[in-house]
Amino acid sequence: MPLFMDIHRSIPEGADAQMLEHAHQADLKVQDKYNTNYLNYWFDAEDGRIFCLVEAPDAESAQAVHRESHGLVADEIYPVAQG
Repeated sequence: MPLFMDIHRSIPEGADAQMLEHAHQADLKVQDKYNTNYLNYWFDAEDGRIFCLVEAPDAESAQAVHRESHGLVADEIYPVAQG
């Protein structure tokens, strides 16, 4: 299945590690509905960005998971290949 990295540049004010963990868990609860597999996420607190790594049939499916689970859709999604 294709692999994607998404970038969230517009995160809620005051976002912290606990909030992001809750959002990730929400993604995991609905990911099967869209045939996706959210693998990991990273938080750049200094620049206020979140990165998510997901296996998905397409970028739209990955966005649908975020939209349904917590509403924080990515600003950009890139197809990537593991090296």
